Amino acid sequence: MSWLLLVAAGVMEIVMAAGLKSAAGWTRPLPGLIGVLAGLASIFLLTHAIRYLPTGTAYAVWTGIGAVGVTILGIVTYGDNPSLPRLACVALIVAGIIGLRWIEN
Repeated sequence: MSWLLLVAAGVMEIVMAAGLKSAAGWTRPLPGLIGVLAGLASIFLLTHAIRYLPTGTAYAVWTGIGAVGVTILGIVTYGDNPSLPRLACVALIVAGIIGLRWIEN
């Protein structure tokens, strides 16, 4: 259950970044508010996940999910550059997340 909470926290990180990007420097307050609320939800879920997971592992996975998700979101939605070196680095993050999940089993 703690890993599901951690994944949900990571997904909320992605929602937070999307909301803050869509807020366009707070010229659009509703997406900004959604981003802030998603950030709070993310921290809330992370707090519950670290009750049963090592803090370092949980934090690394949480930030990794957010980083990978926001990178993919940027490529798909905002036209960010999907260069091979960038995708290779993202693959390393994914490998790290999988590795941490595997050794914490």
